[in-house]
Amino acid sequence: MLGQRFNHLPEIVKNLLIINGLFFLATWALQSRGISLSNLFALHQFQSPDFKPHQLITHMFMHADFTHLLFNMFALWMFGKTLENMWGGKRFLIYYMITGFGAALIYIGYLQFQINAISSNIDSEIYNRLIIEGNQLLDNGKNYLDPILGKLNLLINVPMLGASGAVYGLLLAFGMLFPNSLIYLYFAIPIKAKYFVGGIGLLALISGVGNNPGDNVAHFAHLGGMIFGIVLLKYWKKKGEIYF
Repeated sequence: MLGQRFNHLPEIVKNLLIINGLFFLATWALQSRGISLSNLFALHQFQSPDFKPHQLITHMFMHADFTHLLFNMFALWMFGKTLENMWGGKRFLIYYMITGFGAALIYIGYLQFQINAISSNIDSEIYNRLIIEGNQLLDNGKNYLDPILGKLNLLINVPMLGASGAVYGLLLAFGMLFPNSLIYLYFAIPIKAKYFVGGIGLLALISGVGNNPGDNVAHFAHLGGMIFGIVLLKYWKKKGEIYF
């Protein structure tokens, strides 16, 4: 029965679920052998020695742990199948990839704003040394004792990963196309999609601006997915390709 249901998934959603699952299994398997796929595929700030342009795309297929993967894939399944069945595979894939890519751009732009503000008060020689050795410190479970250098090192060398930016783009699209559909919060509390999407967008903005030091969630990536999503939807609507 489960296999039959899986076969009924639209093709792009099904293949995205498979690819994300394979990346997670490969990450887990290779990590036990001392090989880090995160260094290769998660998104690093461009100053980091580990930054590669392809990470603007590949970060979408990497996840920190099983819970991270589970929640993103559940949302992809829940909202993605409706959107793909409505739009078709090509438009859905374009939307998913653009919102994920846009999430990455907004995120690294926000981090760069913080990096510029902090590094303006740091000697250039110290900054250049941090670029060279800071990543090695983090790989060894260490960081600078100086709080300013420590924060700067985290901003530059801690990668961002996950499909959340693209998933927030899907949530935005679902809320705009089906605003009065009910979403059951915690599987029990009914809430209209337009209020749910507005609420999570506002929460992401407040959390991102709040910049809690202990918060390791990329809130501005979530906002980036929603921002690029609404721009793309408005563009398609203006061209008369979709209606809402």
